[in-house]
Amino acid sequence: MRLLRITTVPISLKLLLRGQLEFMEANGIEVLSVSADGPEVKQLKVRHRVVPMARAITPFQDLISLIRLILIIREFRPDIVHTHTPKAGLLGMLSARICRVKVRVHTIAGLPWLQTGGIVRRVLKMAEAGTIYCSTDTLVNSFRLMEILKSELPGIAVRRFEQGRLTVPGRGSSNGIDLNFFQKSPEISREATLLRNDFQIAQDDFVFCFIGRLVRDKGIGELVRAFDRIREMYPNVRLILAGPVESGRDGLQDLVLHRIKAGNGIIAPGLVEDVRPWLAASDIFVFPSYREGFPNVLLQAGCMEVPVIATDINGCNEIISHGISGLLIPPQREDELTQAMETLMLSVSDRKHFALNLKKYVTENLDQHTVWTELLRFYRERSGIQTPPSR
Repeated sequence: MRLLRITTVPISLKLLLRGQLEFMEANGIEVLSVSADGPEVKQLKVRHRVVPMARAITPFQDLISLIRLILIIREFRPDIVHTHTPKAGLLGMLSARICRVKVRVHTIAGLPWLQTGGIVRRVLKMAEAGTIYCSTDTLVNSFRLMEILKSELPGIAVRRFEQGRLTVPGRGSSNGIDLNFFQKSPEISREATLLRNDFQIAQDDFVFCFIGRLVRDKGIGELVRAFDRIREMYPNVRLILAGPVESGRDGLQDLVLHRIKAGNGIIAPGLVEDVRPWLAASDIFVFPSYREGFPNVLLQAGCMEVPVIATDINGCNEIISHGISGLLIPPQREDELTQAMETLMLSVSDRKHFALNLKKYVTENLDQHTVWTELLRFYRERSGIQTPPSR
């Protein structure tokens, strides 16, 4: 079996699909990955080809990328083309359909057009519908995301759902969670202590943490302002913002950027290779995103036994049960976010209770090996090709 896996940027292959492609190769599948160029390309452990792709709407460049993908498909002759992320999905599914690839799979892990309006929203929705149309199977990594698709794209989404071609694999998630990797250990605890020392975080300081892209629709503006309000009342609080700052349409406001760069209780190390020490150095993980698919970082925080505050949106509310395994607050609501941060900060018992319940849910439902095995079964079933057993 030959599998062509396409994402818009290589960091998705490295982080969102960590270990998955190597697992497929170990089970007898010949894998080729494709993405735009980036520093992560050199770190990938499977064969890779670079095709420039932009997240933005760029018709001329997209046409060139489509032609290059068609040439790669004709050369590699895959049995399955599986895409992830919106732009790679549209170009990858269209090129695979043109080349008459038998099995064309697209994974939907988020809907960017939910936070847009006007003509941009209409164009992005049409692109999503086109991607679904060109695919033979569409995997949605969240049950609530599935309901949104059926509501917003009733023609194509409902029809594919009724055909059994629009499905949520397992309990959700594109990659599951490596339970052996994401766990507290003496080594990780030592690294967390060193981090706190390096950034002059005192033993009695209370640390909030966010890990992800530092952009507007992740709720970074609300989080920074809520943190400042908490800090006025409790001077010994700190906020870790671990992730790359991205510009463009969804970039942070200048005031928020200036506040982050000023420090004063905020630690912004940029993109971090290993999130475990940062989670272990934290007391509460805060995730005030406006939109998500099925956020892996909540699974990671759960495995690391860090209590979570998240927004009550699809994906997050399928992982977190409000008042049982964490706190859920409405998106874009600074007052509610501030109150939740203060409330959980002051309740040691709730933090312990939420952390243990979240870890239990993740451990029982979202083990990575189970997710990979189910996807491998799906590949074999759809292609009709039985690969050799795992080496």
